[in-house]
Order: sequence, then structure tokens, then C-alpha cells
Amino acid sequence: MKKHNPYLLLKVVIAIAAGIGCSLFFPDWLTRCFVTFNSLFSNFLGLFIPILIVGLIAPGIFEMGNGAGKMLLITVLLACLSTVFCGFFSYGVCRATYSDLLGDALGALGAMDMSGGLAPYFTIEMPPLMSVNTALVVAFLLGLTLVSVKTDAIKSVMLELKEIVFAVITKLVIPLLPIFIFGIFLKMGAEGKVVAVLGMFLKMILVIFAMHVTVLLVQFCIAGAVARKNPFRALFNMLPAYVTALGTQSSAATIPVTHAQTIKNGVDADVADFVVPLCATVHLSCSMLKIVACAFAVSLSLGMDVSLQTYSGFILMLTITMIAAPGVPGGAIMASLGLLSSILGFDADMQGLMIALYIAMDSFGTAGNVTGDGAIALIINRIKNGKKS
Repeated sequence: MKKHNPYLLLKVVIAIAAGIGCSLFFPDWLTRCFVTFNSLFSNFLGLFIPILIVGLIAPGIFEMGNGAGKMLLITVLLACLSTVFCGFFSYGVCRATYSDLLGDALGALGAMDMSGGLAPYFTIEMPPLMSVNTALVVAFLLGLTLVSVKTDAIKSVMLELKEIVFAVITKLVIPLLPIFIFGIFLKMGAEGKVVAVLGMFLKMILVIFAMHVTVLLVQFCIAGAVARKNPFRALFNMLPAYVTALGTQSSAATIPVTHAQTIKNGVDADVADFVVPLCATVHLSCSMLKIVACAFAVSLSLGMDVSLQTYSGFILMLTITMIAAPGVPGGAIMASLGLLSSILGFDADMQGLMIALYIAMDSFGTAGNVTGDGAIALIINRIKNGKKS
């Protein structure tokens, strides 16, 4: 990950534009070839992500030394506080603006149909060796245990696993990312969902995007003040991760780019090894922002309860529930369905509407999540090195 591609940002931008453009004239049989590739690549990522988590977090913890337990607690706490803040911020903005801004358009939301679409020619199942949550627990146990246990043999194995993970990322994942992103936007364009989604939800997208920008500015201003860095330069350096996440729709799949840009911001490599993959799983601030914004729109359109008391419980519970979400694109909304039903009272049709609304803007939430990871890494790096300054 340290040897990142300096032209990746350009390749991602070209892939997005080319995908949308080619969707205008590619025949279905050719589009399905790329859909098939994306299916295989997505399944491979699902297989590889738990290995990546163990291979990066465990060595990152014991390489940080005796302060690893404290750093773990602080990182998770910062991620959760950021996610909760975004939930309440989104609720406040939506309550103040949606009624006047969206008006009668709220009644037409149920017309969206995100089902169907082009299917791959074939798929190969690649079940992961363990779930994302299990990988996190294993990584934490290994890392924290190896801090105090004197066993060079196991540490050597974990460091070799880390090098293997680096090799897979740099030699396979990063080179194939532009093709994967091209296929995502090619499929969306071929199915006619890009224009339909942007046309119907333009006002909502603009509100959510404005909230994302505000949140990122707040996050990096706080991180810049703590780390004594220029917040705007640090935010600019994270743009390749933001753009990559727009295409992959997965925090976990964007880890290589997030890691590289975090180091570019001056974060120590061992801190980046620990914080970036961890935050890719526990820091979902902009996904929270988007889920709350979409849920509020559905609740408001159907005259349901939108009180602060109801949404407070939803936000706090969702912060914990979404931890399992980043393994797949759109995972956050899937993880939230139980809470949408039990706390907000959404029936099956309303949950389907929520999925349509969320998936339409999935990329923006993921991009905001991974960019904010860079801010948390700056703060953790400052805390770790505070005594040295």
C-alpha cells in the first residue's frame, strides 16, 4: 500500500465517465461481460476482506506496543462519536428544510423501482473464511495478546501475512479497481437508473451532499487543530480515496487508497495500518447521515412520527448495528432494516423504498466515510506521538 499509484485518481475519474458514456451504445451482451467480471471481483473481495482485516489490524496493534489497548479504545470511541454526531446533525437539517424544500415531491418516492437489471453470465461463489465481525474479534485478540506475550514466531507469521496482504492489494486489487468501477457505472447507465435517480432525487441529493461537505470540513478542522496540520491540505490529500469510494461503494474495498493517502498526510505507517482498516468497519458517519436523511423523508411523506425522541433511539442503536455493514456495497442499509421496522415502524414496502433511496446515493455516503477515516487517523497519530512533541 505504501507504493500507491499516483495516477489512480485520474484512472478512477476516466472509468466513471467512460462507464456512463459506453452505456449509451454498448450492446447488452458486452455489458453483461463486465457485469460478470464485477460479480467475480465482488465475490473475491468478500473472500479477501476478512483476511485483510486480520492481516492489517493484528500486526498494527502489536506494532504500536503497550499503548495498543488504549489506542483501540480511543479510535473506536472517536468513530462512534463521529457517527452519532452525523446522525443528529442530519436529523436537525432534515427537520428544518425537508418540508419546504421537497414539498409534494415526497409523495412520489414510492414510484422508484430498483429491482431487476442485467445479470452476469455466471458467478463463482467464494464464501469468506469468517465474517467481518469474526475477523475483527480475531484481529483484536491476536493483536492485544501479542503485545504482552513474548512469542516472536507468531509475530513473524503475522508480519508475513501483512506482507502477503500488501502484495495482493498492490498487484491485484488496485490494478483491477478502475475496471470494477467502469463496470459499476456501465451497468447503472445501461439499466437507465442513473438519469432516473438523479432526476427524481436531485434536491435530496444536494441537501445530503451539502451535509457531507459540512461534516468533512468539521472533521478535518478538528483533526487539523489536534494534529497541528492544515485541515484543507489534509482534506485535499484524501480526495483519491473519496473518488475511489464513489465507484467501489465499499469502505473495505477502498482501504488501499485510504491507507496510502493517510500516510501522505503525515500519519505514521503503523498508525495507518491500525486505524484505516478498523475505521473502515466502525466509522460510518456519512452512511448514518444518509440513512437518517432517507428515513426522515419516508417518515415525513407518510405522516409518521419524526420526533427527536424516536430518532435518538434509532441513531444510537444504528451506530452499533452498522459495524457489520462495510463488507459489501449497500451493507449499511441492509444492517439497518431491523431497526427501521422495530423503532421507526417501517413495513416491508417502506423498507423497500428505503433501500431504493439509499442505493441511489450509496457512493456518496461511502466516500464520506473513508475520507473521514483520514481525520481520525490524524487525531490518533497525534495522541500516539504527543509525548514526543
